[in-house]
Amino acid sequence: MNWEELAVELGARALELANDGKQPNEDAAASTLARVTRSVRAIERAEGALSLAVMARVAGLSPYHFLRTFERLTGVTPHRYVRRMRLREAAVRLAREKAKVLDIAFDCGFGDVSNFNRAFLEEYGMSPRRYRKMANRE
Repeated sequence: MNWEELAVELGARALELANDGKQPNEDAAASTLARVTRSVRAIERAEGALSLAVMARVAGLSPYHFLRTFERLTGVTPHRYVRRMRLREAAVRLAREKAKVLDIAFDCGFGDVSNFNRAFLEEYGMSPRRYRKMANRE
């Protein structure tokens, strides 16, 4: 979770505590679903990282409501969604290309190879090099 999402999450928890732990009704209206879908498309088209504020603005929601709705509808935070999207791209490239793991990590938006290796291991249960070897055997 990045700092911006953490700040919104802390604000949400504070509101819950102020309301005796009760959360507002979270049934997503069709218009809200469409708004979050629009932001998912913007994430997928974006060349660089989008901030939570920008994604919320694209969806036409407050950052708090956007984060809560996005996570409820997709099962992950926007930050985690972006990370998974980058890891999927890296996995495809590792299986198809002979480029260095380091180059693929940087091309897919990771700032350093150690973060990439850790995230890849967490997502796929193996290192990028092992994934490449297994993909090339099949």
